[in-house]
Amino acid sequence: MKKIYCLLFLMAFAACQKKSKHQEVNELFQSDITLLIEKVAKLKYSVQVDSTETQIQRQFLEAHQSYKKVEMISEYYLPEVSKSINGPAIPEFEENDKVTVPPEGFQVIEELVFPKYDKKSKKELLQELGILSANLIRLEKVSNSTELTDAHVFDAMRLEVYRIITLGITGFDSPVVLNSLPEASVALETIQKYYSIYLENKSISNSKQVLQILENGKKYLKTNTNFNAFDRAYFIKEILNPLSKGIFKTQSELGIPLMKEQRGLKVTAQTLFDAAAFDAEAFSGFPDYKTTPEKIALGKKLFNDPVLSGNNTRSCASCHHAEKAFTDGVERAVALDGKLMIQRNTPTLTNIAFQRVFFADSRVSYLEDQAIAVIRNENEMHGSLEKSALTIKKNKKYVKEFKKAFPKGEINEFEIKNALASYIRSLSQYDSKFDQYMQNKVTFTPDEKAGFNLFAGKAKCATCHFIPLTNGTVPPNFNRSESEILGVPNKNKKLDGDLGKFVITQAAIHKYSFKTPTIRNIELTAPYMHNGVYKTLEEVVDFYNEGGGLGLGFDLPNQTLPEDKLNLSDIEKKQLIAFMRTLTDEKYLERREVRIKRKE
Repeated sequence: MKKIYCLLFLMAFAACQKKSKHQEVNELFQSDITLLIEKVAKLKYSVQVDSTETQIQRQFLEAHQSYKKVEMISEYYLPEVSKSINGPAIPEFEENDKVTVPPEGFQVIEELVFPKYDKKSKKELLQELGILSANLIRLEKVSNSTELTDAHVFDAMRLEVYRIITLGITGFDSPVVLNSLPEASVALETIQKYYSIYLENKSISNSKQVLQILENGKKYLKTNTNFNAFDRAYFIKEILNPLSKGIFKTQSELGIPLMKEQRGLKVTAQTLFDAAAFDAEAFSGFPDYKTTPEKIALGKKLFNDPVLSGNNTRSCASCHHAEKAFTDGVERAVALDGKLMIQRNTPTLTNIAFQRVFFADSRVSYLEDQAIAVIRNENEMHGSLEKSALTIKKNKKYVKEFKKAFPKGEINEFEIKNALASYIRSLSQYDSKFDQYMQNKVTFTPDEKAGFNLFAGKAKCATCHFIPLTNGTVPPNFNRSESEILGVPNKNKKLDGDLGKFVITQAAIHKYSFKTPTIRNIELTAPYMHNGVYKTLEEVVDFYNEGGGLGLGFDLPNQTLPEDKLNLSDIEKKQLIAFMRTLTDEKYLERREVRIKRKE
């Protein structure tokens, strides 16, 4: 009898010690890290013993696909370690320490192994594999102390879907060999593995549907293996968007709470393409000064008032015309003196709130600072917010509006620039045909759809102009904005002399580097590039098709744009432009039509 009691006690104790769902996920994650370490060790051994090129390349692909099994949790909990393992093969400048850090990880190794492996690079390859192995050991150690929760796991699953859309099937992290589609399949398998854990002994209304979507996705990837021909529009709309929605619904049904944090991509977004998926407020550096209708109205009035300029002759609207998506239609704006020209092309203000840095050279981090930099610039407005505040205080209407917008009713430098920034933030609302297409409200023409597939595939546009923002703010966390070195020519077909971000950082890797801008409303914002050198989208596409500055023959060793020609046909170029025209917001199309009718 005593033995029976002991047995029952042990059974009861074991039941009480049953693992939680997130603990099961963590164990799978740990075992996948171990497998990844083994795969990299095999690759390293193959290089050491001079295996054939085919064997080395095959083992690299196996190792990188193995990383896709840990990517979801690794990127979520340990983003800095993950960047060391699978970040872009581009040097990075550490702003605080003023040093340039060389790239490391899978993408550096990929360039040494593909398209051809040269044994002359064996020493360098082994060195990079040693660094990768060390970073994987680091990942293993740090992950041992990582405490997962169910809320975090579901959040990570949806973010992994968004990562597949934006960085996976676009070729971002497999830039040379373009093994993106098999890797996307591994990512889906991992989501399926983790998702299934939460179905045990649970009755979830949409679980069968989600599992079927995952199966359909893997099958589609297996039967459609050509990177350039892959129908990304179909895959996103029919597989990945329904998948992220399904995961969101399952989380809700299980009673697992959403994360309680404010971030660029809202935690409540069910797809990347929801009408209000992005929170402009989360990109602001002043969360205590939230955008309000009163601030927007005040900011709009200030935006159109020359009171902010030094000689009361120029307003912000002088160079940012609403009917041109807040650009001015000229190569470079005329300076305040009416003679000189501003150094760079006037950028659109539409949708610029969804980024982490501003100006072509990334010199400020907040919209408020952008506004004040323009006002103070002697060639642009040559104004003083302090002096403007004194003038505004004498205006009864302004005094009244400031009291509405700001509880304390103060009129000072910060309130002025915060009101201006609030107005500009209000210009960041997507309503283009592309957005409606992804929301299943309209259809694309065959050329528009083909153009999107080119944009996110063969033409490689989406590896810098990330979907859906189409700027350089890196998904799916959207917490940093990138700049690129393209090798833009001047009118004389020589490399343009503007050094870009280098002027700010003095880092050699930033020579000729410029922030990747949004291409939303691009059909309205000609001329193009930082110097306005290209008048048409056709010219822009030709420039990229040739491989940028290197393709044009410039001596530009730090160019970040791949120099290989894209080999787009004339039809593909037209299709690509047809897609880009779907990025025009409805409100600007309406303004353009009104302007055309007035001219008639």
